[in-house]
Amino acid sequence: MNPYSYNSKHQKYIEDFLELKQALGFDYKMGKYWLYVFDKFCISEFPESTFISKDIVLKWVNLRPGEHINNLQQRIHYIRQLALYMNQTGTEAYVIPKDYTRKIIRYIPHIFTSQELSAFFYAVDGIEFRKSNPARSLVLPMIFRLLYCSGLRPSEAVNLRAGDVDIDTGKLIIRQAKGNKDRVVVIAYDVLELCQKYNDKVGVIWPCREWFFPNDKGIPYTAGYISDLFRKLWNKTGIKNVSGNKPRLYDMRHSFCVKRMNLWVKESRDLNALLPFLSMYMGHSSFAKTDYYLHLVPDFYPELIERSVILTNNVIPEVDK
Repeated sequence: MNPYSYNSKHQKYIEDFLELKQALGFDYKMGKYWLYVFDKFCISEFPESTFISKDIVLKWVNLRPGEHINNLQQRIHYIRQLALYMNQTGTEAYVIPKDYTRKIIRYIPHIFTSQELSAFFYAVDGIEFRKSNPARSLVLPMIFRLLYCSGLRPSEAVNLRAGDVDIDTGKLIIRQAKGNKDRVVVIAYDVLELCQKYNDKVGVIWPCREWFFPNDKGIPYTAGYISDLFRKLWNKTGIKNVSGNKPRLYDMRHSFCVKRMNLWVKESRDLNALLPFLSMYMGHSSFAKTDYYLHLVPDFYPELIERSVILTNNVIPEVDK
């Protein structure tokens, strides 16, 4: 399912390209999103252009104020792939030179502090009621809470069907996640209680809904919309000075993972035994994806280093002189 519609003069090429990708087995979720953004860009900046010209592309690849280089690389990648496809079908399109593409910089996530979370969820709970979309002030706060408390990817949360959420046991079926794999996630009891209360209230407005988190049309919100809303709500907190990178919606997933590992360390649990379970829970393609948090997240270091020193002292005791 593609939640986006394309309306520029490049509509047919975009839709044919996405159809080809899906026929080859690629879900192409991020591609659908960035091609949608590009489609809107073309309508706004080059409404009469019938082909992807060099002028369009060069304006598209300008680094925007405050934009991370990784975000730019995603924008370049998907439009370059579209242009290559158009060339292969005999359609004129300017292909972004490889010189414009650089290696993705591995992002060091922002791990939320308790104070930051309190301020953010205070802003979340201030989401206003709208008569045109009465479920909005119920749906959006629950999405953000589920993201932080379960570690789901934003796209996984917004695309939950009502039938994939067992409201009695807290079992969630995540379908066609990253790598086109399904998995089962079980949420904590207190989160389940929130989901149950939410489900009762939203069920009055959408009694036979297909999606667990419906928008005003009864279909899922897009991950892009939730990400944009996160930024607006974060700005409302008034927090300007943060350690490390500026927070993003995806950092809720990172924070869930890091804080879970920190808790295990404090409880003196065996990380080697538990990390494979966390990796499966998070839907990581390999254990190395989970190990990444051990090595690159500064918030995890103090407790880990302290435990390592204790272990080292026990293994190699001091010798009296």
